[in-house]
Amino acid sequence: MSPHARETRPFASEIKFVVPATLGGKIRDWARVNLEPDPYGGGQFNDQYHTASLYFDTSAGDVYHRRGSFGRSKYRVRRYGQADFVFLERKLRKPGILVKRRTIVSLDSIDRLSEPLTDPEWPGEWFHRRLLLRQIKPVAELSYNRIARFARTAEGPARLTLDQDLRAVSVSAPQFSGVEGQPVLIGQMILELKYLHHPPAIFKRLVEEFALEPQRASKYRLGMAMMGHGAFVMASTLAGNESHV
Repeated sequence: MSPHARETRPFASEIKFVVPATLGGKIRDWARVNLEPDPYGGGQFNDQYHTASLYFDTSAGDVYHRRGSFGRSKYRVRRYGQADFVFLERKLRKPGILVKRRTIVSLDSIDRLSEPLTDPEWPGEWFHRRLLLRQIKPVAELSYNRIARFARTAEGPARLTLDQDLRAVSVSAPQFSGVEGQPVLIGQMILELKYLHHPPAIFKRLVEEFALEPQRASKYRLGMAMMGHGAFVMASTLAGNESHV
């Protein structure tokens, strides 16, 4: 795998749903019949993995509240399972396009993100530089277990993910805590449908079959709200529709 990767996704879209765990189990079974396993998944069905991510924000919670340009970009450090490497990720969303940049660095090197100056020789220098410019620091670690399935459709590639056992823990340094964290959305799962241009027919069938209603469901905001982070907490973290299938 290349240490640097840039993805530009024209008209990239995603729809999220929060569903009861019992319904999530039925959707998981449906996905395993109708969709292909994730190329990097494990477990009996080659579609499971564990994810932990460090999220960054300002002291005023500008990312949480989507203020200005903070509402269009997201910075995180993501680790899969017990890997000794992590991904430094920036997701930048503009009208009709999603640009994702990610760089692989060793797990033991992310302490550099707490230093006041960047190291131009380090592959993660670009990420560190942006953290300093935006004055954002690690504030939360979110972890969950994911089921991921994939489909090749007439509308282009499509991906389904189903996340459960979402947990959150406060952090103040660029390190994975090793703490299990507080449970978030107990008894519920987050379903995400991702596609390029228009919702593929197979996703329309899924939504109709299970009578699903889209919801805004930011794992970061849900985790911060659960932990009661004062000014960060909004009146509602699950409200409104993002788009329609």
